[in-house]
Amino acid sequence: MSMVKETVDVDVPLHTAYNQWTLFEEFPRFMEGVEAVTQLDDRHNHWRTSIGGVTREFDTEIVDQLPDERIAWRTTDGDVRQKGVVTFQRLDDLHTRVNLAIDFEPEGMAERAGDMLGMVDRRVKGDLHRFKDFIEQEGREEGGWRGRITPG
Repeated sequence: MSMVKETVDVDVPLHTAYNQWTLFEEFPRFMEGVEAVTQLDDRHNHWRTSIGGVTREFDTEIVDQLPDERIAWRTTDGDVRQKGVVTFQRLDDLHTRVNLAIDFEPEGMAERAGDMLGMVDRRVKGDLHRFKDFIEQEGREEGGWRGRITPG
């Protein structure tokens, strides 16, 4: 397995950052290559991705969730093997640090080569920076986030 770790500081309160991350069906708006995420229930999601012309579908399960602190998941079925955790750290009343760590198993020669060349690291870093732009834009336009907490 390979590991990717990335961090980004967002200019929104902790609760806002956490709530946005629990809106899994919004991930295609800021995650490159994610075509759709369907929330099946409080703990399970179905994903469809398309990266480099390769479409993959898989299911994930939330294995640990502590509101305003962390969400951990693992794949349970499909074309992708991964597990990860995202944590949220309050920096002050208006700023939050988001830490993302993902363990994944690259499939095939092309994915292994891409992993060795740092493409996965760059994709995850880009996704987190798009999350930053997305949530900061949403927070300004809406005058505060209307998110929800997924029961854990």
